[in-house]
Amino acid sequence: MGTGRGGRDRDDRQGFVSRGDRRGSDEPRGAGGKQGGRGTGGARQQEQGGDPVRTVARDVLRAVRERDAYANLVLPGLLRERRISGRDAALATELTYGACRSQGLLDAVIEAGAGRPVAEIDGNLLDVLRLGTYQLLRTRIGAHAAVDTSVALVRAEAGVGKAGFVNAVLRRVSEKTEAEWVEQLAPRDPLGHLAFEYAHPEWIAQAFADALGERAAELKDVLEADDARPAVHLVARPGEISAEELALVTGGEEGRWSPYAVYLDGGDPGKLEPVREGMAAVQDEGSQLVALAVTRAPLQGADGGRWLDLCAGPGGKTALLGSLADIDGFHVDAIEPAEHRADLVRQATKGMPVDVHVTDGRDSGLPPGFDRILVDAPCTGLGALRRRPEARWRRQPSDVRDLVTLQRELLDAAWNLVRPGGVVVYSTCSPHLPETVSVVADMVRRTGAEQLDTRDLVPGVPDLGDGPGAQLWPHRHGTDAMFLAALRKPLEAE
Repeated sequence: MGTGRGGRDRDDRQGFVSRGDRRGSDEPRGAGGKQGGRGTGGARQQEQGGDPVRTVARDVLRAVRERDAYANLVLPGLLRERRISGRDAALATELTYGACRSQGLLDAVIEAGAGRPVAEIDGNLLDVLRLGTYQLLRTRIGAHAAVDTSVALVRAEAGVGKAGFVNAVLRRVSEKTEAEWVEQLAPRDPLGHLAFEYAHPEWIAQAFADALGERAAELKDVLEADDARPAVHLVARPGEISAEELALVTGGEEGRWSPYAVYLDGGDPGKLEPVREGMAAVQDEGSQLVALAVTRAPLQGADGGRWLDLCAGPGGKTALLGSLADIDGFHVDAIEPAEHRADLVRQATKGMPVDVHVTDGRDSGLPPGFDRILVDAPCTGLGALRRRPEARWRRQPSDVRDLVTLQRELLDAAWNLVRPGGVVVYSTCSPHLPETVSVVADMVRRTGAEQLDTRDLVPGVPDLGDGPGAQLWPHRHGTDAMFLAALRKPLEAE
């Protein structure tokens, strides 16, 4: 089978599929449908006619489609429940997240192969077709294994007739490489073509191009980076372990930008001793830089040690702030309106000088006078699509208006809570201009806020844009596309 563009070589590097392999060669046990998986869960699924790796991937795709579940939350639990680990778990992860990320492209190819819209295809069959099509076009898995295991999944659940339909569609899909399907089906305009090739809705590709501005020629690089599996980043808890020590213990590599970041090649970070003991956690390096910017922003007047995280859940940035505050004898208040997310903040900050308040950040009731406030606002999440594989197909342009209203209200609330001479850092995991530059510009216009050059707060990091805000990008920095801006309240402000 053809494998499409050269970027798919990342499958080879993962070690679970290799160029030209076929079932029973380099695939992990269970991947070809004959040898089964480890543990009782895998044996039970094998008896039902499918292999455990593809069965778990199908079940996650079904949960995403039927319940609007999040793949990155459902998959780990199923892997543990069914005792799938090692290379089998790595393949299940690649197939699940890959099929979710690629859904738009896959659906277009499936429609061409089936001769009907995907809306007219039974949902359970569509899940398997997406899984099979992803294997055919975007992995090194052999065509025979990809088709036969897909057919077996359907036959065991729905019978021979529907299995025959899946077989016919996938065999049509296998007649062309990914590149050939893209050439046949992609829009002719350059932006639409790139969006299709790299599996993004056009409106998101346009949002990236707008945010890149004069460097819009980098759009292909952004989309390609966004279409790849992200590296795992750890944060070393200040006062508990250094990044150097964490890298040595985990076999990782110290990060480039954050003094607390460590990069991992792969594996389950939850099994690492420093993570289990709370000395480290999983956190994108871009998120670490946001929290660090809050602590580095220059104040007017002394830092009285009153810090606030206005949008704290699930607690990653709060924990880094709490660790740093603890070293200096400072204190952090954290606001999270949802009780279950507030619990996550409490768990992440256990033992730190952090108080968690379950309330709406727009009307918290907290007394003003904070020295430093982080507003990591709810947003479209367009900058973190690598880590939320199905999100790009759920978000709609219509979502932006309500989110911008919320972002402005939260920033207003923070402005009322920060003391004169104090700083508010506004951040989003989105580069979308209406959520970033426009929100900040509106705030400056209405309040007279002093906008600091945020690039100075992430020293050593290049290519952050023209300022005064800072924009991180996956293709430039290897991080999520985080935006951050720092606003200082004038001393004469009321």
